[in-house]
Amino acid sequence: MNPAMHLSSNGAYGADCIAPGRLDITRSATLRPMSELLNKHIVLGLSGGIACYKAAELCRALVKQGATVQVVMTEAAAQFITPVTMQALSNRPVFVSQWDAREPNNMAHINLSREADAILVAPASADFMAKLLHGRADDLLSLMCLARPLDRVPLLLAPAMNREMWSHPATQRNMAQLRADGAHVLGVGQGEQACGETGDGRMLEPNELLHEVIKVFAPKPLLGKQVLVSAGPTYEALDPVRGITNLSSGKMGFALAQAAALAGAHVTLVAGPVALATPFGVKRVDVRSALDMHAAVMAQLPQADVFIATAAVADWRPAQAASQKIKKDGSGQMPVIGWVENPDILAEAAATERALKGDVFCVGFAAESHDVLAHAQAKLARKKVPLIIGNIGSDTFGADDNALLLVDAQGAAEWPRAPKTELATRLVAEIAKRIQRS
Repeated sequence: MNPAMHLSSNGAYGADCIAPGRLDITRSATLRPMSELLNKHIVLGLSGGIACYKAAELCRALVKQGATVQVVMTEAAAQFITPVTMQALSNRPVFVSQWDAREPNNMAHINLSREADAILVAPASADFMAKLLHGRADDLLSLMCLARPLDRVPLLLAPAMNREMWSHPATQRNMAQLRADGAHVLGVGQGEQACGETGDGRMLEPNELLHEVIKVFAPKPLLGKQVLVSAGPTYEALDPVRGITNLSSGKMGFALAQAAALAGAHVTLVAGPVALATPFGVKRVDVRSALDMHAAVMAQLPQADVFIATAAVADWRPAQAASQKIKKDGSGQMPVIGWVENPDILAEAAATERALKGDVFCVGFAAESHDVLAHAQAKLARKKVPLIIGNIGSDTFGADDNALLLVDAQGAAEWPRAPKTELATRLVAEIAKRIQRS
């Protein structure tokens, strides 16, 4: 694996490459966020079930991501949520009957399926999935699923049912065959159910279903790769109630984990103490101190193809934490605390045999207060990694956007301020290109 990759795709310095002393990362223009589903037309199908209430929020989320949404409901679904509600949220007439006279040729199942980029049935009841399995088509929604062009319009099914129905052998057989037939049968959530029981079978939440739709259309440059991401701060205890940490929120690392998962990777996220939800489809390992993070990263590293070290790891820790709270003694003097240097996780990862052979592509982050370019270049040489991402810590910690400086052996390139989710998608694509070139 060659770490000396040019930052521009043509092998020369691009227009965004900079020279030392010219970095102005704090005043970069803000880019508008891109909608993940812009110009995509989604047919949102609702079969009967109490989970229909989640379809309202899902419809709104799809529209906010730039998609147009055509809602098609079964008569059973209309018992749980009204077509008027779904029409207001989708801003399009809702179809229920196969005999709907609004279509000039009376072929709504053909017209609507041909216009779709994907069909998502949420909720998909046990009965509806059994119907699809056998090719039955006695209502508009099942007709559309059967009549859709298989090679062009993916079918996503979001099961929703009682825990006993979910675990029944017939349901499990039906889902296995639907997957074999090419449908994307999604997982289910676990928890309290409308019937009062608790277990598997709840429909995934709207944000999780949105992720699955985006994933269908997202490029898969990291398909099958194992990606390891460290994120957030570490906490080094001084005593049982106090410690030292930093202001890292973990948002950039979590965005990278999500982007890598959308790009087809199997992602493990080693997270310091942060208040963020786990990205859907990502395996999370929670840690607290730098030593905890070091142990977790080194345990996962042997399986990784890519390691992205975004965590803001403490450089030092107290030699020994006090067993009781350190009290003021009236002397006006702070107690003397001995310090021990923490392991350098990134450097150690880059020095492993697999990394030296090019089997692990290591990327580091440098959160600085000044002279980002100089510090990032020094870190690149010291850590012996192919790529360092520099930024101003005070401008990004806790924020939803960031500005990045990519530094490698060939030079540096500035990426202007943009949402972290957008930068993460772009950076994952950049990493994938570098892996493919090596």
